[in-house]
Amino acid sequence: MGTDASGQFAGRVAAVTGAAGALGRACATALAREGAKLLLFDRNPAGLAETAALCPGSVSVAGNVTSAADLERAAATALAELGPVELLVAAAGLVGPSKIAIEVTEDEWDLVFGVNVKGCWLTAKAFIPQMRTLGRGSVVLFSSTAGLQGSAVLSAYSASKGAVTLLTKSLALNHATENIRVNCVCPGTIDSPMSDRAIAQAGDAEAQAARAAFQKSRHPMNRFGTPAEVAGAVLYLLSDTAGFTTGVALPVDGGRLA
Repeated sequence: MGTDASGQFAGRVAAVTGAAGALGRACATALAREGAKLLLFDRNPAGLAETAALCPGSVSVAGNVTSAADLERAAATALAELGPVELLVAAAGLVGPSKIAIEVTEDEWDLVFGVNVKGCWLTAKAFIPQMRTLGRGSVVLFSSTAGLQGSAVLSAYSASKGAVTLLTKSLALNHATENIRVNCVCPGTIDSPMSDRAIAQAGDAEAQAARAAFQKSRHPMNRFGTPAEVAGAVLYLLSDTAGFTTGVALPVDGGRLA
């Protein structure tokens, strides 16, 4: 797969965290097809290499989104090797335990909030200063439909994604006068390893099948979404077409919240 010198993001530098995951990889490859120069970041070196192979010319940095030092190193690498980052996708995320809130352990809670909330905040802190220098930029964080309505079983995940939704709005207000837009996508259940892991927490094969059927039935389109469909929404929010759109939490959910 090559980059398109005439694509809508030709010559523009983009950074993607969670680039080894299904959604991060879909966003990265879609950006590459549209000509973007990519900085890829993930804690999984092997998965990161697989994504990089699909994005010729990309630069990879292995690290954890809960580490300010790792993200600052990634931002410095992007600046040195590609130029200032103009487009940012914070796709790193964690489902966490399938438990009601009072049964979640303190360590489980801290891990989910560390990756999902602190990770988005640190990612913004690392890369938005480059956008301020450029005088423009677009950021897409990853929330969830569970960040717009409560979840009876994924309580820590839902609470963390609700925080991401409001972090998005705060960042949008912080940087609106600086020509930096900040939005988030809120996927429903997407056909991906992350969703598979969440369903696997239901128990045995019969219980997993029942949970999968229930989750599918909650989407009026009666199917799960695809990573490519989420990436399409992300590219819209990053694009100049969405130039008057900031502070938005965009569901990509097959009508689930309708």
